[in-house]
Amino acid sequence: MADSLPPTTAAAAIASSGLQAQQARMRVIAENLANADSTAQTPGGAPYRRQVPVFTPKAVAGGGEGVVMSRVVPDQTPFGSEYAPGNPGADPKGYVQLPNVNLLMEALDMQEAQRAYQANLNVIATATEMDQSTILLIKK
Repeated sequence: MADSLPPTTAAAAIASSGLQAQQARMRVIAENLANADSTAQTPGGAPYRRQVPVFTPKAVAGGGEGVVMSRVVPDQTPFGSEYAPGNPGADPKGYVQLPNVNLLMEALDMQEAQRAYQANLNVIATATEMDQSTILLIKK
């Protein structure tokens, strides 16, 4: 029965999976941005580690293939450090490890996620318009 769905319905299902995936991606990016200055609270401790979303294909109604954010993995990029002997997270030499979050990269990732989200919204709107046009043609 799922294979008998109109192509526009399948397109909307694929785009809907994209909306959900991009929304989840934006939450991960927002968490990274919020923790960009989160250093360790204990001497020599590790700061916040940037998180990276992982997407995988997902079958959707109509026989199409959408996407889902399957998991979030820690970014293994090395931490930076700065000399701050008064910081509670400083090691015995006075250095504090800094999160591996690059604000510029996070901003660019957020912009890309927003554009992908908008593109998926446009697909759903176009599919809906096509369905409505088809119904109007059939009524005539």
